[in-house]
Amino acid sequence: MAPDQPREQFGDHYRSIYLAGAGGERPTLPVDWRELEARAVEALDERAAGYVAGSAGTGGTDRANRRALDARRIVPVMLRDVAVRDLRISPFGKEWPAPVGLAPIGVQTIVHPDGELASARAAARVGVPLIAGTAAGHTLEAIAAELGTSPRLFQLYWPNDPELCESFVGRAEAAGYEAIVVTVDNAFPGWKPRDLQNAYLPAIEGIGLANFFADPVFRTGLERAPEEDPGPAIGKFIGVFGNPSLTWDDLDWLRSRTSLPILLKGILHPDDAREARERGVEGVIVSNHGGRQVDGAVAAFDALPDVVAAVGDELTVQFDSGIRSGADAFKALAAGADAVFVGRPYLWGMALEGAEGAEKVLRWILAELDLTMGLAGRPSLADLDESALRP
Repeated sequence: MAPDQPREQFGDHYRSIYLAGAGGERPTLPVDWRELEARAVEALDERAAGYVAGSAGTGGTDRANRRALDARRIVPVMLRDVAVRDLRISPFGKEWPAPVGLAPIGVQTIVHPDGELASARAAARVGVPLIAGTAAGHTLEAIAAELGTSPRLFQLYWPNDPELCESFVGRAEAAGYEAIVVTVDNAFPGWKPRDLQNAYLPAIEGIGLANFFADPVFRTGLERAPEEDPGPAIGKFIGVFGNPSLTWDDLDWLRSRTSLPILLKGILHPDDAREARERGVEGVIVSNHGGRQVDGAVAAFDALPDVVAAVGDELTVQFDSGIRSGADAFKALAAGADAVFVGRPYLWGMALEGAEGAEKVLRWILAELDLTMGLAGRPSLADLDESALRP
């Protein structure tokens, strides 16, 4: 392999599927994402299914995410040399094999007992990045151990206790995380009818609190360890989780506590992107939380071009919300995103087959992205821009 040739052509994965088929073996998971979602929801209990699939209010923002991506069409160009496609990027000075990773999703153990460890194993097997969440069933250190050398970022739900916040950030640095991703659109939960109908918030049952229960600052003041008496610890969590008083000025405090790059996740307005630039953060993630926070909000994909125009030359601009396929990822990258993070689809795979299921879904999305780039005449990310899309 020549030194300048990419290490893997993700699109070649289709060959292994067809070769297995010649021997009578078919995929055990649905390849079509709509069928995959239906099978996963059917396999989960009602409360878990509602938590994973549910959206804010009428679900209008989630539907808008889908419509926005469908409203842009790919325009292939022909007779380009696409024999080798290069999907590599190098954010923060470390190479990623592709501009696709796993978005942070909380309380994954309601989907599968391995939860975040399963998604970390999937990311590690493929070598792509994972954003580890604060509200997790396993600690950030355990997740990092499963990731091996794969890229990892830590998503910070900023608590209202500064010492606890500093402890989370310090633990992330010590565990080898490469950036802090501050989620800025979740000061409190959105209005989610399915969860409300089921009267179900996993944290109240102590689910997804591993990072809190293991934290030395959090444990201070508890008469008994959370493992022995979870009730008071859950009460303490309810008191410290979320920080609706957070403002832009608080970013100076965070910058003074870490040398890691800081990204703000949940940016939709170009003015917020410009403010992020002025505050010295390294990047933003254009996201509407997958439609789970504000009903009737702008589709994340519709917000992306304005954010890119505002700061794209100065900050890394990444994207999530609504990605279901490699073609979706292609569109987001063509619209200016530097990287794309997938959310619900990998949970559907995990619900059915654990880490192996999440890995399969991830490989399928990467394969379709790679093939779409080649078939659209865009062999590298440098060839991707708005000219690849039409209304």
